[in-house]
Amino acid sequence: MSTEDPRAAGLAAPAGPIADRTRAAGLPALLDGRAWTAGELARHAGVAPSTLSEHLDRLVAGGLLVQERQGRHR
Repeated sequence: MSTEDPRAAGLAAPAGPIADRTRAAGLPALLDGRAWTAGELARHAGVAPSTLSEHLDRLVAGGLLVQERQGRHR
C-alpha cells in the first residue's frame, strides 16, 4: 500500500523543469513580466543563447512558460 500523498505528484511535475541550474538562473529575470529574448536571458544566465533556447523549450513543454512571437523573436 502506497502512503504517498497524491499532492506530491502535483508538486513534483513543475519542479522537474526548474531543477536544472541553467533553467533556474533565467527564471528570476522572467518574474518582472517583461518579454525577454533568448539572447537577453542567456546573457543574464551566463550561457550561450543556443543553450538557453533548449532550456526554454523544456520550460514551454512543461507548461511553465508561454512563448509569443514578436517579429523574428519568440
